This record gives sequence, structure tokens and C-alpha cells, in this order.
Amino acid sequence: MIWLIVAMALGIAELLSLTLNLALIAAAAIVATLVAAVGLPLGFQVAAFALTGILLVLFVRPIAMKQLKTPPVMRMGISALIGKDALALTEVTHNAGRVRIGGEEWTARSYDPSLVIPAGATVEVLAIEGATALVHPQEEPWMR
Repeated sequence: MIWLIVAMALGIAELLSLTLNLALIAAAAIVATLVAAVGLPLGFQVAAFALTGILLVLFVRPIAMKQLKTPPVMRMGISALIGKDALALTEVTHNAGRVRIGGEEWTARSYDPSLVIPAGATVEVLAIEGATALVHPQEEPWMR
């Protein structure tokens, strides 16, 4: 029970400090709790706590900090349009059509060659080829 109390106290302290060190030490206390639950003596518990804490701080923390400092990937240009919703301004076939994507009018084609999308339909941009958006009609909300 003492190791669980230590883990909870370290977890609360981590919430106040946000350094990630205390969370890893709290994880080490949980490992010591598991060692105690198996019934091993205090020496093994302390050794498990110390070894796990050192390994987590030395190996896991640098990886986690690198991930936290890496900025999110920002899509720019035409790649940012893929996945966006658009409005079919005219009938869209595999050969021709017009859509409005985020306030801009684009030429469009149906991604599926056999599909005809009526004007006024909401579509999703699946790809951009040159200055033409390849679109597919969105499913109705109850069909997702």
C-alpha cells in the first residue's frame, strides 16, 4: 500500500510541475507495487523501484520530450485541401464540373468514373490533379 501512496503522491506532484520526471518515478513506484504484490521482500521492491526509475528517466524521458517538442505537421498549399468539404456548383461527372472549396471555385471531376454528382451536393476532396479537384459525394450522416 505504501508504494501505491507514493505513486499517487508523485502523480499529483507531476500534475503541478509538468516535468514528466515525477510521472516516470510514479510508474517506477507502480512497478515496486507489483513486486510487493508478488510477495518479494523490501530489498527487491526498492531495487525494482530504483532500477525502473533510472531506466525510465534515462531512456523514456528523452524520447517523450522530443515528441512533445516536435511541432505538428502543417499541410499547406493544395495538400491542405485534401479531405476538405466542398459544394458542387454544377453537376460533376468524370469529365467536368465545378465545386466551391473554402470560398474558391475549382474545376472538378468525380473520383469514381461511373458517378454523377448533382449540383448542390456536399462532396469531399480526395485528390488534386493540377487545377482540378477529384471529389466524391459525402455519405449521409446516418450511413457513416
